[in-house]
Amino acid sequence: MATQKRPVSNLLGLAVLGLLIEQPMHPYEMAATLRERNKDTSFKIKTGSLYDVVESLARAGWISAHSTERSGRRPERTVYAHTELGRKEFVSWLDELVRKPVKEYPSFLAAVSYLGALGPDRAVQALEERIAWLDEDVERGRQAQDEALAKQAPRLFVIELDYAVTMAASERDWARGIVREIRDGTLVWPELMTVEGREVWAEQDEAEAPDAP
Repeated sequence: MATQKRPVSNLLGLAVLGLLIEQPMHPYEMAATLRERNKDTSFKIKTGSLYDVVESLARAGWISAHSTERSGRRPERTVYAHTELGRKEFVSWLDELVRKPVKEYPSFLAAVSYLGALGPDRAVQALEERIAWLDEDVERGRQAQDEALAKQAPRLFVIELDYAVTMAASERDWARGIVREIRDGTLVWPELMTVEGREVWAEQDEAEAPDAP
């Protein structure tokens, strides 16, 4: 049975609905709270996009204006809260995402499928640079975990940090393994994929090409 398409599919909407489970908020507070809680490891948080998502959720009837507030001379801000429908859709959406793997197409996976085109030396250089970036990601993630524990945040509330660190560390370790295989020669580059091999094949193709009339 096909899953019914939701009127809001941007995952940032899931983050908004999750925040409003706690209490009504205005969009600026939502963005600040998500960043403070390191949710930018899970969601692409841009204030403009968040306002668009809030409007979409309101049109869908999943959230509604709760009140307005003003701070100093700033314009009034609309505070939003869940509707009954919104709570139901949030739980349904979350349940589906946890249960059913979704086919994704990471850019790194696409690049790895053509790793041979870089040649062994350049592939090692590229992978080692990626490993350095992943080292930083892992370190930042672990620091964020430590900070959350220091604030006595329930682990369940920051469990995505654990997942993000685990995935980054796993990718880094995989890349290190590939670098070792390239260096010790166990990951063999087909002759055609090396510079020398391409030159040889090009010469053969040129020699076998029919003479021009």
